[in-house]
Amino acid sequence: MFPIGKTSGSTLVAWLRGADAAQVVRVLASRPDAAVEPEPRSVGELADRLQRPASVALAIPRLTLPELQVAEGAAALAPATRDVLANLLDATDGERAHQLEAVLRELADRALVWPGGDGRLHVAAPLRQVWAAPLGLDAPLARLLADTTSTDLGRMLAAVGITSTGTKQKRLAALIDHHGDPDRVTALVAKAPAATRKLLEQRARQAPERSARILYGLPRPDPGPGERWALERGLLIRDGRWYGPARMPSEVALALRGTGWHAPFTPVPPAVRTRPVTGSAVDREAAAAAMAFAAHASSVLAACAAAPPARLKSGGVGARELSRLGKAAKCDDTVVRIALESAAAAGLLARDGDRVAATEAYDGWAEGEPADRLAVLLRAWWTLPLTPGGSRDEEGKALPALAGAPPRGGCVQARHGLLASAARLPAGEGATDPTDLGALIAWQRPLVDQLAQDASPFATLVGESELLGVLALGALSPLGAALDADGPDAVAAACRRLLPASTGSARFGSDLTAVVAGTPSTPLVTLLDSVADREATGTASVWRFSPDSVRRALDAGHTADTLTADLAAVAVATAAAATTTTTTTTTTEPLPQPLAYLIRDTARGHGRVRVVSAACVIHGAEPALLAELAAHRRLAPLGLRQLAPTVLISRTPPDETLAALRSAGYAPVAEEQDGSVRIERTRRHRATNPLPTPRRPAGTRRKAVHVAGARTATDLAAVAARLLVAPQEAPEPDPDDGRPYASDTEEIIAGYARNLSFTDVRQLAHAVDEKQPITVEYTATSGNTTVRTLSRLELDAPYLHAWCHLRDAERVFTLSRIHGVMPS
Repeated sequence: MFPIGKTSGSTLVAWLRGADAAQVVRVLASRPDAAVEPEPRSVGELADRLQRPASVALAIPRLTLPELQVAEGAAALAPATRDVLANLLDATDGERAHQLEAVLRELADRALVWPGGDGRLHVAAPLRQVWAAPLGLDAPLARLLADTTSTDLGRMLAAVGITSTGTKQKRLAALIDHHGDPDRVTALVAKAPAATRKLLEQRARQAPERSARILYGLPRPDPGPGERWALERGLLIRDGRWYGPARMPSEVALALRGTGWHAPFTPVPPAVRTRPVTGSAVDREAAAAAMAFAAHASSVLAACAAAPPARLKSGGVGARELSRLGKAAKCDDTVVRIALESAAAAGLLARDGDRVAATEAYDGWAEGEPADRLAVLLRAWWTLPLTPGGSRDEEGKALPALAGAPPRGGCVQARHGLLASAARLPAGEGATDPTDLGALIAWQRPLVDQLAQDASPFATLVGESELLGVLALGALSPLGAALDADGPDAVAAACRRLLPASTGSARFGSDLTAVVAGTPSTPLVTLLDSVADREATGTASVWRFSPDSVRRALDAGHTADTLTADLAAVAVATAAAATTTTTTTTTTEPLPQPLAYLIRDTARGHGRVRVVSAACVIHGAEPALLAELAAHRRLAPLGLRQLAPTVLISRTPPDETLAALRSAGYAPVAEEQDGSVRIERTRRHRATNPLPTPRRPAGTRRKAVHVAGARTATDLAAVAARLLVAPQEAPEPDPDDGRPYASDTEEIIAGYARNLSFTDVRQLAHAVDEKQPITVEYTATSGNTTVRTLSRLELDAPYLHAWCHLRDAERVFTLSRIHGVMPS
């Protein structure tokens, strides 16, 4: 991440003042961090925000490959005319010239590269810092010779055959003019000794080496004969403040590379093999995948709610627990990982001591319709700062889930690139092999992160998208289009359109199974889970009844009659739904005979033996049965002793006694102290402390309508109109001259935070007053400078109390040590 700083942007101010309102709106929409509250008061303040390194750092990861290539070329030549840049990129005419114009317009819309009034292209200062040596070129001659004396410049001019008179500036201009002509440079090098020519040609195609600073006065190595000839003529420059090889000006390097050398420019994306697909087929495939994932995710989270998975000592959920959850939900490891990471990001799971448990929010989520549940998980997956399907590290070792790995903005941008790549496919076409989209992602987002485990580029990401129904048949599905629109309402609407409503009915078979077509409702799942064991989930779910499962329902307080009635109610719904006649009556279809017999037979033996917690007493109405228990060999470890024909006492606690009796084939029930039957319900375990929300990494796409304090598209037009009629530079407050501060907070911060511009003061004051998070560049007493996101701000001048997301703790910051501010 780039540090936050302050840069001047006079050329950007002039360009913005000359732009129309539509152009300014596009800039504000593409760089939402510059339009957040407090609203910029002038074009100068807007330019200051746009030119900050942290703001530029947010825009760079969203550049496509040709945009990045053009930006690098502009940074290497800056400032240069459009024609010079076009010649460098071999885009002087034809389609490539039109494509270059389109890329330059896009870069201007992001306020990264813009045309100046002098006819040259200007580059945002922080953008130049992205490359240590753009295109493998060093700095231009003007920068390398900035500290050279006029006498030395005169010697260089004399060496190339130019009579030099006048000031240092005139001599420097004359040398720049000479070396800026490739023909002159080529002719000059042709006269050089063979060793010099070889050295210069070699250096022209090598990236410059970094030099190390040394103290003045230390001896420097003498240049060789070949290098000395080049140094005397300004073809190589040695800076007296640096130790290392001589540096070659970019003009000289470009001239020696020849007219046939061009910087890479790839405006056309790689081709992807496609096949015809219909919209209805894509919808069906996406709906099937989304339904299956929603069902599996619900099962995974239900398993977490029933038995919270344990965390490893090193953090996260390990392979053993992931396998257990996968078996319980009947799904593979990738689905489990996606469900856990998405649910944690959505606040449905939380760390609770050494376990990961469901939160109270999970209960409300579980009661929702399948489409609403899926929409929550999809939106969380879309913003995850990691790829949840990544299960192996660079060394092939297994990775835990929910390990709290550092956020990686490239993972978010990879998703955006995938959807943008799929959207570029021709209408009615889908990728023959979806993994072919990996090459297109690399073109859409060349700076994104790839997983070491992928056999082909972005294979894991593509697989995740297909599992979620975001991609279907190699094409962008309605779910993917809704995510790309970046609107929560659009995602929810797409989910409701593709996923049917949950069903509250089941079809019971004589093989002691219950089959639910589609997604079962929460009440139906609760009923069937209480009386049967789930065998399969997906587009259809299957439960199987057994004596143990029915006894479990009886232990939970059901009776044979209530169970039969409840199951018959959902069976009646199935029969009614299947009826297509116009009759107004519905014939109630009874439960299959084997199921009804199973319930009655299990209930008949249920409760014949009762266990009371009296350390521990077993009693019943049948003396023969109690005598049988006392003589049973498998129950001998309980230490049973018969006190009366109908009463036994055990030295084993009640819960262990109950378990042993049930294991031996009996069906006892537990009693309360007053003699009533104790209802055995599964206790819901809910975590109270949600997992910390990962910080949004640099490069995450945030549209203006969703950024805290940002404007809608309509509001952006109004902001642009106000800026264009406002003064170029709004005057700063000065109470002595009658220009008051907007608030006391501004005045207090401005008095203590002497390292901040007034633009920064305004943003920090607004964050304090509105209780909004903020990102600052802070220099500690040790001298170390860090970038921190702060929330829960409380001003106590000269200090600022806040929750530091970098340290995950409360911290106190000195206002005078804050050197920059950015919206969070």
